[in-house]
Amino acid sequence: MALTVIPLVLSAACTSATPPEPAGQADMAAYLTQELDWGSCTDTATNAADAELFANPALECASVEVPLDYDAPAGERARIALTRLPARGEAEGSLLINPGGPGGSGTSFVASFLPQWQNGPVAERFDIVGFDPRGIGASTPALDCYTDEEYDAGDVPRFGAVYDITSAEQAVDHAQRCIEGSGGVENLVNAGSANVVRDMDIMREVLGDERLTFLGYSYGSEIGAMYLAAHPDKVRAVVLDSAVGPDWTPSELRLAQFTASQARFDEVAALCARSPDCVLGPDPAAANERLHEIVAPLVGTPVPTADGRDVSVWDVYLGITAGLAAEAHWPTLISALTALDAGRAEEILALRDGFYSRTADGVYTTDIDTNIAVRCMDWPRLTPEEQTAHAREVANVAPMFGIDLLTAGTHHSECEAWPAPPTRDVPWLPADLEGLPEALVVSLTGDPATPYPGGVSMARTLGASLLTVDGKQHGAYLLGGSACVDDAVNAYLLDLETPPTDARCSL
Repeated sequence: MALTVIPLVLSAACTSATPPEPAGQADMAAYLTQELDWGSCTDTATNAADAELFANPALECASVEVPLDYDAPAGERARIALTRLPARGEAEGSLLINPGGPGGSGTSFVASFLPQWQNGPVAERFDIVGFDPRGIGASTPALDCYTDEEYDAGDVPRFGAVYDITSAEQAVDHAQRCIEGSGGVENLVNAGSANVVRDMDIMREVLGDERLTFLGYSYGSEIGAMYLAAHPDKVRAVVLDSAVGPDWTPSELRLAQFTASQARFDEVAALCARSPDCVLGPDPAAANERLHEIVAPLVGTPVPTADGRDVSVWDVYLGITAGLAAEAHWPTLISALTALDAGRAEEILALRDGFYSRTADGVYTTDIDTNIAVRCMDWPRLTPEEQTAHAREVANVAPMFGIDLLTAGTHHSECEAWPAPPTRDVPWLPADLEGLPEALVVSLTGDPATPYPGGVSMARTLGASLLTVDGKQHGAYLLGGSACVDDAVNAYLLDLETPPTDARCSL
């Protein structure tokens, strides 16, 4: 599914991974010369939690117009929301940030980590700017397939090993829901990463930066690397934290994620086994079977919670995935599984809600509908036979997921009936890149969402510097509490000083 950095994880002809120059250069002038109207962030908040964050007077907000369809720049326009913490001193430029997903909000990310930015050295010399890619947060057009209430009720495609779409009719209904909820086909099919990269170039120009300085986590590493490959002459510095392997197919990425998640679950089972009353049992080697026993009652009957919500087996596995995202969460996961075994589902539901960044008032701030829309425009689509085989492969590499509801039967791609073909190649970065500015890749050895070999591959493909971080979580810079990591990234962002070869930090 490859979701956002702070919990998140597909046969038509494809175009190049390097975005082509847009048509109608004369029509692009209005976009490249627009002036940003920085002001209050009141209208940028799309939920109560963000409204509280964005009320901080240190923040400024604006929006930038971009073509909805770059092949028709004189046509409809999209708007990209921006949030800025102005530099404390004289600004040398902007640091543009994407927190991952697809589906994560950069405006919310900057606001959520405002104290770290305010107390850090980068904001002395750079404006800190988060953006909501098209379809996300305050950007328009919004991409909606299902309501928050439908996500609460589970009346949506649910993700386990793959999405639980088991017929062509379901795939058609899913695509139609997304078309209608997003205001039409054109809005939906222009959401892919190739257009996000084009939007980033307009943002760079409008922000007044001759060259881009960028920080991208997880999925953000994809768009950062794509920009670097497309516009090497317009890049100052690019940090790719928790980088995705550019030579992996989507199925290979998912299998790598599930393999890493299984490794983290095995470690959770070993941690749990140190306690005499471990819910996963005294033998970590038998923990997969014990987990299946715990979740089996929910396959047919969801567990109600005190607030009236029902917790399904799908919710449990999303909660487990969230709990595995950082070693600091493992005791919480063990406690949640213990309570679930006793018939209490509130704790595992809280983890599941964290996976989606669901707020207390029921708003899903990680945009799952946009996640699907972007991936449907990025990834080649598997046939039902391939999707079904892929679910079985997940069970092989991650037996914790190996219950029939998740991996048996017939599965169809969530993108099977999508109204346009993908716009990215596989692999999505060319293998023969040369002469690129030196980027910095940060990769964690125990990352369950973007496994370490992907970061190694990203650094090799880009000819980038690699900072290896010994740690078991997703996301390192500012998120891991490591002065070693933060100092290394700050040195690169500020003065383009890369770590020495074979540099390592730990969390």
